[in-house]
Amino acid sequence: MTVKLRGVRAVRITGDYIKLDALLKYASIASTGGEAKVLINNGDVFVDGASCTQRGKKIRPGSIVRYDGDVILVKEIKSRAKKDTLWL
Repeated sequence: MTVKLRGVRAVRITGDYIKLDALLKYASIASTGGEAKVLINNGDVFVDGASCTQRGKKIRPGSIVRYDGDVILVKEIKSRAKKDTLWL
């Protein structure tokens, strides 16, 4: 099977994970939650190389999600501690 890739995009998240259906909406692969549900239920979405049919699957930083040529690499936003603290 040959897969034609359109491009790899990095999506940065602030928490420990993002649910698969929310990630598809956030990455503009699905425009609504209902559309994301259909894509996932059809088995067309792959997480780390395996087909995934769990809408609420927790996608963590380092995971790779693929749908129809779109590839999403999930990365973590590292919070920066403030260098200077102002006490009043």
